[in-house]
Amino acid sequence: MNRLDTKKRSDSLRASFFDGVFASGMTGLTQDYFTPFLLLLGGGVREVGLLSSLPNIVGSLAQLATFDIMRRLKSRKRTITVFVFLQALALLCIAVMAYAGAASLALCIALVTVFTALGAVATPAWGSLMSDLVPEGKRGAYFGWRNSVLGVVIVAFSLSAGSILHSMEGDAVRMGFFAIFGLAFAFRLGSWYNLKKMYDPDVRHAPAPAVRVKAFLGALKGSNFARFLLFISLMSFTVNLAAPYFAVLMLKDLGFGYFKYTIVTITATFMMYALMNRWGRFSDAIGNLRVLKFTAPIIAIIPLLWIVSRNPLFLVFAQIVSGFAWAGFNLCATNYIYDAVAPEKRVRYISYFNVLNGLSLSAGALAGGLLVAYLPPLMGYKILTLFAVSSALRLIVCAAVPFSLREVRSVQSVNSRDLFFSMIGFRPLLGVDRKTIRY
Repeated sequence: MNRLDTKKRSDSLRASFFDGVFASGMTGLTQDYFTPFLLLLGGGVREVGLLSSLPNIVGSLAQLATFDIMRRLKSRKRTITVFVFLQALALLCIAVMAYAGAASLALCIALVTVFTALGAVATPAWGSLMSDLVPEGKRGAYFGWRNSVLGVVIVAFSLSAGSILHSMEGDAVRMGFFAIFGLAFAFRLGSWYNLKKMYDPDVRHAPAPAVRVKAFLGALKGSNFARFLLFISLMSFTVNLAAPYFAVLMLKDLGFGYFKYTIVTITATFMMYALMNRWGRFSDAIGNLRVLKFTAPIIAIIPLLWIVSRNPLFLVFAQIVSGFAWAGFNLCATNYIYDAVAPEKRVRYISYFNVLNGLSLSAGALAGGLLVAYLPPLMGYKILTLFAVSSALRLIVCAAVPFSLREVRSVQSVNSRDLFFSMIGFRPLLGVDRKTIRY
């Protein structure tokens, strides 16, 4: 790599970081507030199920077009910036809908679906671009550091959004949603501006034959990557049986106000991003698969903690456990793909992975919304019974699938006890550099 390319890559990663700051501000203002907005409009469990499933279905299928769009536009960066700009316009429409005060449930779900799909098209191209810019042996540390820093931004703006809504009463709550969605639109424009400053290295592997869906599925038969896809997809299905309905339980069944809801929600978000840096450095040393196998059973028992107690302080503890596990799981699931897939196939494989994962998330949300109506109440709440079903299925997946997987690079071996005590700082793990890598 010559000096010019080195400087371009460094400047590009700097621009990417500022893109991440603005994008994280948008995420903090939106990801946990579309469901409360739908509930404000009069939505119930079934509508929440549609809000959680339909955007995932459409967004997942939209990613199948990313590779062809990228070829037509002849640039990963152009693909990313075009669809991020369109996503910002979708957010503006959602803000205007909140301001107008005449929004319907169907229009709300439709606009959130468009917003999600536009962002989804850009995701594989962004993943391919970043995997080329960040050296292979430093991805865990880099993305761990990046996500940890940006997680603070997400938490800060999620807390700000909750505070805005908490201060509003009656019809003014709509104006609170208008304010947070309008600010999210402005932040997405800031993200778009910084993405335009990024350097897109020459993709020398671009002429490689396209990997079509049929060939992709055929190549997966009996492969390690197929088992990985099965594991992640089944986990996504069982997790999303319950995940969309935590907000319903808090806001409708338990009567939490917006501020209490925000505090419980952002605890997991804060812990997740705060620990990604540490998980990233560990995964570079011990492998992404080892972290996935360690965190998945913890994720499986999280819904059971909500059955134990609905006291807000206890729920904060449950969210700390959740953030601890999801930090490692989310980071290493993505990085495992970067390790396992050749660069020339990365855009296609990321797209197909996201399609299968998104469809699993959607199926889980829809199944949960339909199933909850037929479940007997547990401690007075049908949603708690759904949580128990979700937890049981997660445990079955953890027991049946991941132990047939194998790591795709040479890594350090470590048992679960040593990994746990190393993560919480009681015992050092050999081979893990304590310094945080920054770009």
